[in-house]
Amino acid sequence: MRTEQFIKLSESHSAHNYHPLPVVISSAEGAWVTDVEGKRYLDCLAGYSSLNFGHGNPAILDAAREQLDRLTLTSRAFYHDRFASFVTGLSELCGKDMVLPMNTGAEAVETAVKVARKWGYEVKGVAPGQANIVVMEDNFHGRTTTIVGFSTDPESRDGFGPFTPGFRVVKYGSAEAVREAIDENTVAVLLEPIQGEAGVLVPPDGYLAAVREICTDNNVLLVADEIQSGLGRTGDTFACDHERVVPDLYVLGKALGGGVVPVSAVVANADVMGVIRPGQHGSTFGGNPLACAVGDAVVGLLRTGEYQAKAREMGAVLHERLAGLGPGVVAVRGRGLWAGIDIDPSLGTGRQISEALMRRGVLAKDTHGSTIRLAPPLVVSRDDLEWAMDQFSAVLREARA
Repeated sequence: MRTEQFIKLSESHSAHNYHPLPVVISSAEGAWVTDVEGKRYLDCLAGYSSLNFGHGNPAILDAAREQLDRLTLTSRAFYHDRFASFVTGLSELCGKDMVLPMNTGAEAVETAVKVARKWGYEVKGVAPGQANIVVMEDNFHGRTTTIVGFSTDPESRDGFGPFTPGFRVVKYGSAEAVREAIDENTVAVLLEPIQGEAGVLVPPDGYLAAVREICTDNNVLLVADEIQSGLGRTGDTFACDHERVVPDLYVLGKALGGGVVPVSAVVANADVMGVIRPGQHGSTFGGNPLACAVGDAVVGLLRTGEYQAKAREMGAVLHERLAGLGPGVVAVRGRGLWAGIDIDPSLGTGRQISEALMRRGVLAKDTHGSTIRLAPPLVVSRDDLEWAMDQFSAVLREARA
């Protein structure tokens, strides 16, 4: 079948909860993908940072293949021989005591909300049913009913109420707003160290450290959603590392599954995670043998520091080139191998710019009108990244003409 046929069948028989670019990918390797008609594209989205280590990373695929031949699922009704290595390795990577494994990022956020509330009632002594959590404007933590209830994006929120109470929304980047929102019933502050879906918004220097201090002073848990920003993307293992901030709970996903299977986790110390007891939370597939084998391979790759270094090195190239794109670029934000680029709306919508990039062999995606997000796999070469920036520059020149 040709591209048009694949798209027609897909649109006829699937829910329209996405608006994909008109490309049908059939194979991939490293930073490159190939469509059903044989055309190659540089993947500059990397599955929203799920493919930090590239398509078909040999270490990850070897771990998955070996595990597929032995054992894929037991449920948590039993122990299995891959579990201990995964939770021990991930705990050590995070500098924490305990891991609660789940599958998707949204599940991990929901888990963190439950853990924080339980901690608030059992440890902090908040009155039953009174716990509140401070969250940020323009957040994106997933699309479950609870999570969209504290979204400020109408597209995510409208039409899905009624919503779960207990969340206070404050301005992102303002530590003072966080301070003012906290009261005796606040159990946690939930934030993204860099807001990805909002357009790769980097908070002011010192913000994370200030929020950490506020949380400590008020006996409130700091919950860092590092689902997109973590695991090497920004040039450190975690985006919080840039300010030497250690949250009380890490929320992880996307790249933890190596682009092979969905793997997510909440990681915390025993004095926090210990409030969860048998029967109070779980997942049939969470922590399954295949997921643990893949997650263990990912932890092993991160332990070397190689991928964090690649993100720093290639990120410097990316941001230098983006800064020189010239007229038509309103703003550039980001850290490491991650960027949000605001395009002058007079040159076209973000969708139109993304389609123009696609025609030139570069896959990126728009968000919020005229913003383009770039997040290539950390294995991208300098030559390939420079070529992608050449294509971006050419697209903008054509749009200005």
